[in-house]
Amino acid sequence: MIRITYRIETPGDVEALAAKIASDQSTGTFVLVPGETEELKARVAARVVAIRHLEPGDRPSWPEEAGGAKRFNRAEADIDFPLDAVGTDLAALMTIAIAGVYSIKGMTGVRIVDMQLPPEFGRAHPGPQFGIPGSRRLTGVEKRPIIGTIVKPALGLRPEETAALVGELLSSGVDFIKDDEKLMSPAYSPLKARIAAIMPKILDHEQKTGKKVMYAFGISHTDPDEMMRNHDLVVEAGGNAGVVNINSIGMGGVAFLRKRSGIVLHAHRNGWDILTRHGGLGMEFSVWQQFWRLIGVDQFQINGIRVKYWEPDESFVKSFKAAGTPLFSERDCPLPVVGSGQWGGQAPETYARTGGSTDLLYLCGGGIVSHPGGAGAGVRAVRQAWEAAVAGIPLADYARDHPELAQSLIKFADGNGT
Repeated sequence: MIRITYRIETPGDVEALAAKIASDQSTGTFVLVPGETEELKARVAARVVAIRHLEPGDRPSWPEEAGGAKRFNRAEADIDFPLDAVGTDLAALMTIAIAGVYSIKGMTGVRIVDMQLPPEFGRAHPGPQFGIPGSRRLTGVEKRPIIGTIVKPALGLRPEETAALVGELLSSGVDFIKDDEKLMSPAYSPLKARIAAIMPKILDHEQKTGKKVMYAFGISHTDPDEMMRNHDLVVEAGGNAGVVNINSIGMGGVAFLRKRSGIVLHAHRNGWDILTRHGGLGMEFSVWQQFWRLIGVDQFQINGIRVKYWEPDESFVKSFKAAGTPLFSERDCPLPVVGSGQWGGQAPETYARTGGSTDLLYLCGGGIVSHPGGAGAGVRAVRQAWEAAVAGIPLADYARDHPELAQSLIKFADGNGT
């Protein structure tokens, strides 16, 4: 049985709307039809199994559906869909249990707040190929966060300019570098040329130090075959990671890539905010992320503490917990990627609010490359901040003997490292 929890808002009867969702999204239509037998409904019809009433609201999420109403009833409804009716295909699950719900009349809001899947889904889908253990093995980082950065400026740098910045970052001790999600293969920086400029520096650094820094190239493409060619360029050059813009290429694109991939798939969730930013509409990240984890992304961007965008800290904490909670086994957890306006200053709160976890990739853009002492000092400052956080030492105290951290506290204390 597949259980979906809907938070329903309506000026009318919540129970009636929950029943309509169950009917419309399984066997029913607007009128009784031939063939809709009791035996058929017993086998494949969705059923409302619980309704938990919430405090009513006085502001509708969809004002145009409110009419003249001033009070809007709210409740969470658990609806079970038989596995026989949906199967384990994720496109079918999205279509039947989620997508059509938003078009139903009579509601002023609906949000998918939970999804519980049976074990058959775990057996039907590959999950992460590398995940947390593979990311740690490939970067050689244990018992601390993987420290990463993003090539900045996000757009405009040519391949040789990007490679020069990468060279500086390599000497800093950084663990991970990535293309910005907006950078794929523009005319001024074709992916093939960018790989050719960057990978020799990565491999040369590995030869000299024994450390292979993970570089995630932007390989997303509408055409799955072209995206696979992008993947192959990375592999042939000795690379081991790629950025995939999961909303842009869709579940089919990610599934196509995952089946054939030999690299870490770093999932950027640009576009997720469309689905969730309004608290009465869309869906929770805890629901949405299950699709991509089952398909098989290895690293999952989830924002962070005091981000530069709209998302509140509590939302990040919930996302971190969702990403780190096994669906069916420990192996299906991706590596959480903490980013957006991060620098060392958020390390203590991040460590505290994630339950003392260091199983994460701490991704800083400007928080590293804009450090007054340069990118190398930026990496050292972030690492020092995490050392202090894990040891329970206030950053100001630790900074007395760590000049890079001291400089970052002055530089970024009144703003974020974008």
